[in-house]
Amino acid sequence: MAVPDYQTVMLPLLRYVADGHEHSLGEAVDAVAKELGLTAADQEELIPSGTGTVIRNRVGWARTYLKKAGLLEYPRRGQFRITPRGQDVLKENPQRVDVKLLARFPEFIAFRNARREAPEVDAEPAAAELDARTPEEALEAAYDRLRDNLEADLLDHVKAATPAFFERLVVKLLVEMGYGGDQRDAAQAVGRSGDGGIDGIIKEDHLGLDVIYIQAKRWDGTVSRPEVQKFAGALQGRRARKGVFITTSTFSRDAITFVESIDAKIILIDGARLAKLMIDHGVGVSTIETYAVKKIDSDYFMED
Repeated sequence: MAVPDYQTVMLPLLRYVADGHEHSLGEAVDAVAKELGLTAADQEELIPSGTGTVIRNRVGWARTYLKKAGLLEYPRRGQFRITPRGQDVLKENPQRVDVKLLARFPEFIAFRNARREAPEVDAEPAAAELDARTPEEALEAAYDRLRDNLEADLLDHVKAATPAFFERLVVKLLVEMGYGGDQRDAAQAVGRSGDGGIDGIIKEDHLGLDVIYIQAKRWDGTVSRPEVQKFAGALQGRRARKGVFITTSTFSRDAITFVESIDAKIILIDGARLAKLMIDHGVGVSTIETYAVKKIDSDYFMED
């Protein structure tokens, strides 16, 4: 039999984690494959790029969607488990768990609406929409969808990491963006200040002609104006004019308005932007495949 689509995988995955224990993706893949009765050949089937199996890919997508709907949670890196909401869904004894069922939960709707593609309930674009797209448009839409889900999954992993890991992540990202000189200099600067709302100081350039002050908070709640004001006050106490405030959550409207009204230049990086920057600069992610889109070289066929 063929490996079913990721929506068909959702219910077996939810049943597997119903015990309330923490599980890894590898364990879940094996359990789901067993419940679905997949043969060894089915389990070894590879996705087109050849970088992974179809069943692992689809269980991974199912896990992401269930997490976004609040049916699963990530208690720590590499582990996930069912939530009380997930248990409640199982008690309903559904015949199928898919995106239409998940659409009853506001978190899932918000997740879908935040994506660049149209916030439809159906998992895939309608056939008429697909027919209307050029191949280039379809490829772009597929890339955007992969990128959006990667950003969301990446942020979940960052939130589940320890404060020490988050500190190292911030260092790595700033260095990859061109700040901080080398990795050693940056690592020594961040996490050593702890002075009045400042978590670290990093060089703006390799020569150290100017410095940037850093505040990094691995939070779940919204960062409000008082927290940002405290950071701005710390900058003023140092006679500094540049700062970066990084969080895994979001900033309140008052906090954003505040930094726009002061003389000091403070850049606010929320969780969504943090994930985008990590992908853009290759932090916490790796390239599994590259597709070169080519066109005819008209000059080649010109004859003198």
